[in-house]
Amino acid sequence: MRILVLGGTAFLSAEIARQAVASGHQVTCFARGTSTEPPDGVTWVRGDRTVGAAAYEGLGRNWDAVVEVARDPMRAREALEQLAPGAAHWTFVSSCSVYADHSVPGADETAALLEPLPEGQAGTPETYGESKVAIEQLTVSAAGDKAHIVRAGLIGGPGDETDRYGYWPGRCAAGGDTVLVPDIPDDATQIIDVRDLAAWILRGAETRLTGTFNAVGDVVRFEDYFAECTRAAGNLDLDVARATGAWLAEQGVECWAGPDSLPLWLPPDHDGFQARTNLSARDHGMHLRPWQETLAAALEDERRRGLDRERKAGLSREAERRLVALWRDQER
Repeated sequence: MRILVLGGTAFLSAEIARQAVASGHQVTCFARGTSTEPPDGVTWVRGDRTVGAAAYEGLGRNWDAVVEVARDPMRAREALEQLAPGAAHWTFVSSCSVYADHSVPGADETAALLEPLPEGQAGTPETYGESKVAIEQLTVSAAGDKAHIVRAGLIGGPGDETDRYGYWPGRCAAGGDTVLVPDIPDDATQIIDVRDLAAWILRGAETRLTGTFNAVGDVVRFEDYFAECTRAAGNLDLDVARATGAWLAEQGVECWAGPDSLPLWLPPDHDGFQARTNLSARDHGMHLRPWQETLAAALEDERRRGLDRERKAGLSREAERRLVALWRDQER
């Protein structure tokens, strides 16, 4: 197959390109490559999508499959206008952030969506979900019965630079001072391994799979996940302080991601955010490795990149020590 990946230099898109090459496909990556390069074995066409439709001149119009990971509806529209007519299959990697309600565990693909980002409005991190909704609608309109919409959940595994899933195994491996943990033993975590997601997307292109699917992992209790972090890190005797969510919020600790956060801890009314059903995707060929393997790979990646590096998500050690002291003091 002749496969075009719009991207191919970062995390998921790079893994898709890597697996496609390994499967014997002819892979072209269309990317700027400002920070990283595509995997070995691909044809790399340098291009800047911000210049508009002209960016696609000379790229070719006939592809067996196109994979799109865009966040900007304007960029997505231009690509669809230029490439969708000649593409036999079109995959758009969307997100479960498109859903309007995150409170219901087990919700499927028929759940209500956010309103799409209005045409002409620039997307921002705060309108990520609305932007993805808009691109979904553009994709269905332009690609029709050739469209495969992949609503990905939190993606983990080697190469993840968001630092969310890897924070906890990395912190357990670092050891040392007391680890501050949100007291959420029964809360759901739901991670899909980047390698499994890429494999399913590639298989979908090969089989011309169409439709809209939640591409999410199986649900794992936070306490089971954290226990596996300590076991994999070889730190079963780690000293842990378990603080309530209300107290953490009072101290300014953020949920989910970003600086001064505790990853995988969710805000109120998000019981379904990491607990959506994946039955439809499984019924259509999505295979998931044991989540413990994903965690082990994430830990290996954390060690390779440095356990004490500055992170995009999680608490700094200084902030953690301060918060642990405050929590212990109020417990007395």
